[in-house]
Amino acid sequence: MVAPGAELAEGVEIGPYAVVGAGVALGECTQVGAHATIEGPTVVGKANRIFAHAVLGFAPQDLKYRGEPTRLEIGDRNTFRECVTVNLGTEGGGGVTRIGNGCLFMAYSHVGHDCIIGDGAIIANSVALAGHVTLEDHVHMSGLAASHQFCRIGRLAFVSGLTGVGMVVAPYCTVTGARGELAGLNAVGMQRAGMTDEQIGRVKQAYKIVFRSNLALAEALAQLESELGTHPEIAHFLAFVKGSQRGITR
Repeated sequence: MVAPGAELAEGVEIGPYAVVGAGVALGECTQVGAHATIEGPTVVGKANRIFAHAVLGFAPQDLKYRGEPTRLEIGDRNTFRECVTVNLGTEGGGGVTRIGNGCLFMAYSHVGHDCIIGDGAIIANSVALAGHVTLEDHVHMSGLAASHQFCRIGRLAFVSGLTGVGMVVAPYCTVTGARGELAGLNAVGMQRAGMTDEQIGRVKQAYKIVFRSNLALAEALAQLESELGTHPEIAHFLAFVKGSQRGITR
């Protein structure tokens, strides 16, 4: 069932019993599986795969939401497996939930209102992202993990299964445990992302300075900036940590 106000680009495929509402725009070669439902305003890019019973673009699960016009923006080449839910944004959170390119959302995972998801995220089965969560590029979250609202998770971070993220997770780090504690670096993820041995070595030095020295955080960041701050991977790490207002997972 396709509403008159929906926009379907060339090559879009819609399966039996799927519903595409008014204000939905589906990009080229996007596939919508049986019984999936998409409401608007939602913009979906090219070559996305939306599997059976996925629900995209419905009202946020926020008691303050009163039907104000907000939206969902989805990039290209993403996969939404069975029963994934992604909500619209809220006026108080910027008005948009945004997903980048090349992400995989496994069955029953949930993306709450006003979340910002970068490129290449892998979100495993039954992961729950509360509202206002930000994931940088290539974050991996394992099955049944969850993130508290307003948390930020840095690029190439790895969140273990059954982990509850309650604070900011720095780039390149691994967190694990019910209360989300630091457990080292995501060395495998960095290697797969094409980082050189020299880059990974500098990240290891940064980890030791910030998380394994006896320095206060401000002192550790100052030392790291003076020693390695000119390298892009370290500059990103520094900017992320300095810009965090919720506290860093230690």
